[in-house]
Amino acid sequence: MSSTVSRFSKTAGPGILFACTAIGVSHLVQSTRAGADYGLFIVGFVILVTILKYPFFEFGSRYANSTQTSIIDGYKKLGKPALWLYFLLTISSMFFVTGAVGFVTAGFFENLFGIDFLGEWTIIILFAVCVAVLAIGKFNALDSLIKIIAIVLVVSTVAAFSLTLYNGPLVPIAGFEPKDLWDISGIFFLLALMGWMPTAVDLSSWNSLWTLERMKQTRYKPRLKETLFEFRLAYLITGILAIMFVTLGSFIFYGSGEELPNSNSLFAHEIVTLYTQTIGEWSYVFIAASAFTVMFGTIIAVFDGYSRSLQRTVELIFTKNEEKIRTKFRTLYLFFLILISGGSLVVVFQFGNNLKELVDFATVLSFVIAPVIAIFNFRLVTGKFLDTEHQPSMWLKILSVSGILFLIGFAVVFAVLKFGSI
Repeated sequence: MSSTVSRFSKTAGPGILFACTAIGVSHLVQSTRAGADYGLFIVGFVILVTILKYPFFEFGSRYANSTQTSIIDGYKKLGKPALWLYFLLTISSMFFVTGAVGFVTAGFFENLFGIDFLGEWTIIILFAVCVAVLAIGKFNALDSLIKIIAIVLVVSTVAAFSLTLYNGPLVPIAGFEPKDLWDISGIFFLLALMGWMPTAVDLSSWNSLWTLERMKQTRYKPRLKETLFEFRLAYLITGILAIMFVTLGSFIFYGSGEELPNSNSLFAHEIVTLYTQTIGEWSYVFIAASAFTVMFGTIIAVFDGYSRSLQRTVELIFTKNEEKIRTKFRTLYLFFLILISGGSLVVVFQFGNNLKELVDFATVLSFVIAPVIAIFNFRLVTGKFLDTEHQPSMWLKILSVSGILFLIGFAVVFAVLKFGSI
């Protein structure tokens, strides 16, 4: 028993990082909005997309453990065009994704400390702290911080969810009319919700990079089943928490006639109030601190994931000799941290204080590019690039094909609606 726990402790990390990355905006913001606007009806879509996206995230961990290389290295095996396409897709989305997560995090920071006079400086300072933490501590700092955050998040969410179920749903006000999910605005929101539920598919490459980094950190190479168990456990918890957040939004807001605010700080206040209404007013500061901590963990992970994946992509594109990479690109990680920080700030300032528009744009963008990454990951783990013994089971392959068709189908629906409304 002790040896099993010891092996798990050496393996644990990448899945927890994934969960905390996912739980940020997709859960605190999108899942709560979904429940508040459309009620428990939306839970079915949350479960569906979480199941259909699962294989493509798992494939990142599977490929890293089986080959001892990242899945980005695998993209190069598919051909230089595939690697370049991944690079371009990452560049096209990273400023919007980081900007959206940073904007939400800044709102929770302002709510926690009651700050309303710093304005744009809040997010500038936040990004500077993220860059500094990662530049100095890198993976060790990220790994340690994220595990504490995960415990705080799970405990506080389960407590709020349990008490919400005990109190029961809000009684709708007289004359309440629910929103129509099947009009254009409803479908766009559904796409945005599924874009980051549980997170963007292109972030699957981060799983493989974090898996390799964890092996390097602990000097322990887990068996494939150990790596997959750790990831599956984290993924299951992520899915359960998504359902809890939808339920919280539905039970407390749906039918009230109120809408969640569009300002990031006011939205943060409403989310924290959502918890305290069920747990008690005494818990406001504790919940506010927990929510900010969760979002801070998410933005730290996003900075690290994008910088780490871009570094590896550039190394593979521009260097043929693996031995030259360490000396030639040793400062690249820091360069991308600064680049992402600056570009994301421009995006945030462009959207002003329009939280929902920025988040929806970033999440829909992620959903549209998802089929490409899904196909890449599927090819790498089901073809000649992976030994048969390490390939997924038949049911997982079938689920993968279903997921690809699902992602393509909704991307087409988005394109038709978007261009049809112009």
